[in-house]
Amino acid sequence: MIIGVPKERREAEARVAATPDTVQRYVKEGHRVLVERGAGVGAAIPDAEFEAAGARLVDGGEALYGEAEVVLKVQRPVEEELAWLREGQLLVGMLDPHMHREQLEAYVARRVTAFALELLPRTTRAQAMDVLSSQANVAGYRAMLEAMTAYRRVVPMMMTAAGTIAAAKVFVVGAGVAGLQAIATARRMGAVVTATDVRPAAKQEIESLGARFVGFIPEDAATAGGYARPLTPEEQRKQREILADHIRGQDIVVTTAQVPGRRAPRIVTAEMVRGMRPGAVILDMAVETGGNVEGSRPGETVEVEGVTILGPRNLPSRVAPTASRLYARNLYNFLQLVVKRDAEAVSIDTADELVAATLLTRDGAVVHENFKS
Repeated sequence: MIIGVPKERREAEARVAATPDTVQRYVKEGHRVLVERGAGVGAAIPDAEFEAAGARLVDGGEALYGEAEVVLKVQRPVEEELAWLREGQLLVGMLDPHMHREQLEAYVARRVTAFALELLPRTTRAQAMDVLSSQANVAGYRAMLEAMTAYRRVVPMMMTAAGTIAAAKVFVVGAGVAGLQAIATARRMGAVVTATDVRPAAKQEIESLGARFVGFIPEDAATAGGYARPLTPEEQRKQREILADHIRGQDIVVTTAQVPGRRAPRIVTAEMVRGMRPGAVILDMAVETGGNVEGSRPGETVEVEGVTILGPRNLPSRVAPTASRLYARNLYNFLQLVVKRDAEAVSIDTADELVAATLLTRDGAVVHENFKS
């Protein structure tokens, strides 16, 4: 097969869908790999390293799409890339079909076989391909660093001849992959860390990292996929009461709560924000899907009565070398299901739950049950 790796064209996207390591693996398995010139620059991977790994460099995206049989992407294609797609081509990446269903029409029109890897189920077998987990891990780390930088005070306790500086108080909302990494990062930096989540397993996970659990856990709070279900109005009221009292005394708050395919739950209200001390910082990791924090804005920093609210976009891209390495390996592991060694054609087995869960379009039709009109 001819595997193509184009340069990412969406704004502020520095990641790349392959690394020299995965290119070398593809080549060893008998595939040809094309990489668009400059595709790895944002991830600190020079063209020469791709060439040394066995890839052939291609000038321009149109030329790459015109030759590649499999196209590996980080984010969904931009408009010009949709025009370059060819019949029978395999497109693999984080295609965000929940928020951009209109692009499925383009895949259908071009008769493209499209896989959205963020739809992978949370199973043991899927772990090595789980793009959401790998990218959330680095995002949680970066989020905590960004919040601490904006805090403008030291984070760990300091005992000096001039007096003692108390450790910063950090509160993490949501203890999924991103939240747990944020907790671990804050602990390494010497903060006093508390956290909350509504899933039954979360309390133990939070405490295993040395943080203190705050809040309550409703019955049947987790879905079959391991995500938190939406809370009832009464559960939301109870949660807000607990959080309002706790947030008031925090220096840094990082919110990470998201539900795939839905608007992020609003957790931190404007009243809670106004109740915090001047100089406090809130970072909303869910800002791009509606936001956990009232008043947060995608890509902006907002000041509310001395409290800073950060709404960073695309946190994984801010650590692109690491994020790309993990993501590229996720894609490599997934392709083992559909692109066999030395194969001249893809093999799509919809009896495989991982293939069926991620396959969006095929043979000019939407085939995923959740997106059929």
